[in-house]
Amino acid sequence: MTPEPLPDIRQLLAFYLEAGVDCALADEPINRLVEPEPAPAAAPVAQQAAAPQAGRPGAPAIIPPRGEPPPPPDAAIASAREAARTAPTLQALRDLLENFDGCALKQTASRLVFADGNPEARIMLVGEAPGRDEDIEGLPFVGRSGKLLDRMIGAIGLDRTKVYIANVIPWRPPGNRTPTPQETQICLPFIRRQIELVDPDVLVTLGNPSTQALLGTTEGIMRVRGKWREYDTGKRTIRAIATFHPAYLLRSPSYKRLSWQDLRAVATVLAV
Repeated sequence: MTPEPLPDIRQLLAFYLEAGVDCALADEPINRLVEPEPAPAAAPVAQQAAAPQAGRPGAPAIIPPRGEPPPPPDAAIASAREAARTAPTLQALRDLLENFDGCALKQTASRLVFADGNPEARIMLVGEAPGRDEDIEGLPFVGRSGKLLDRMIGAIGLDRTKVYIANVIPWRPPGNRTPTPQETQICLPFIRRQIELVDPDVLVTLGNPSTQALLGTTEGIMRVRGKWREYDTGKRTIRAIATFHPAYLLRSPSYKRLSWQDLRAVATVLAV
């Protein structure tokens, strides 16, 4: 058998980016297979006492931690509920999130990814969390999955001027990891208030995590997609439907046919 050719540097970099590896920990590569050098012996106590102290000439720089540690989860969830409830407008809600320190994801993300599109749109789409491209630009769905989403809504005559797009989690999890249940619960009051303020006629949840978080189901996306449900905004009940996340469709393009059926159902409701 002829061995497969080894990937070149561009292919390796593309693979690492897809896997969420997008930052370096050091300027030089580290060989993890060699034995580490033994640590130097501790200096005598007398020498330690004579070492320069912080703030004096010759003292080593002290790097302060980035932000304060987040509060306990229960306290953070209660704080998020109270803060979200008091936001009278979308801009006020965004300002609250900019200053909210109850979620640890804020400390590792580059910026808040709040929303994109038309806040007066009749349809709102909600995904799970931002990725690398979204974290850079500060807008949801701008990477590969975002381009596919644009084509999906374009197929039913919509674009970003006619829809409103957000995520359950407004900060990128490190390495695109799955948000923890606690992180989701902390952020949930904010996206619920966001939906209430936009007050769309149709809510579309993209993927399993956002569907389970917002529609209160434990069933998988295969079972719930394409079925109309009711979502209570606190002011009225609107129609909600789940479909596949564009990132999943990129990995499993055979399911695009089912997603197209879901979008046609959305278009039919909007046409009424």
